Amino acid sequence: MIPLRDTTKSGTFPIVNTAFIAINIAVFIYEIWITNDQRLFMYRFGLVPAIVTTELEIGVFNRLYPFVTSMFLHAGWMHIIGNMLFLYIFGENIEHRMGHFRYLLFYILTGIIAAIIQFLINTNSVIPIVGASGAISGVLGAYLLFYPKSRILTVVPILFFFRIRHLPATVFIFVWFLIQFLGGINSAGSAGDAGGVAFWAHIGGFAAGLILSQYFDKEKNYRQNSFSGYYKN
Repeated sequence: MIPLRDTTKSGTFPIVNTAFIAINIAVFIYEIWITNDQRLFMYRFGLVPAIVTTELEIGVFNRLYPFVTSMFLHAGWMHIIGNMLFLYIFGENIEHRMGHFRYLLFYILTGIIAAIIQFLINTNSVIPIVGASGAISGVLGAYLLFYPKSRILTVVPILFFFRIRHLPATVFIFVWFLIQFLGGINSAGSAGDAGGVAFWAHIGGFAAGLILSQYFDKEKNYRQNSFSGYYKN
């Protein structure tokens, strides 16, 4: 399924979400057109579990920074186009609901958690973990919690044809998660990797987003503060 847009409009400019999209695109352009060795670039800034667990001499900082930098790398055109489309559609409303700074922290945190989950599935893998999809999965988890009644204009494949339908956000995200879950179960027999897709990063990011989003909810915090005063009789 390919999302085209949602029916919920935020009314504010998503400056952080737009910045994330711009950074991802800029890094991808640098990666494919400016760097002399894309493969070396991936191994340097992507998350390679085997390097983290076995290369003891690289130091603590070099072990940790790939958990962040890897979420800004992409393996090809379809990879980045798909991720940025999802981020553009779903991230805007989450930033509006959380506020700019909370959304920035939420995105980075869920991306790190997603990378950790995929890392733990196969700590000896020599394949770089790259992509924003772990953090975007966190955004989808938050979207399910905040906007379950929203509708997503979606390209739906039916046999050999494609139809454009408005799907409830709950249905769209449920089908998306089911695909990730089945892919993750299928990849269990291949050391956590199936066709180069980090399914467990998606699952972990989604779960983190679903759980953590309530703590980053600006509206919830506002309601709590509104009723935290003192009453006199």
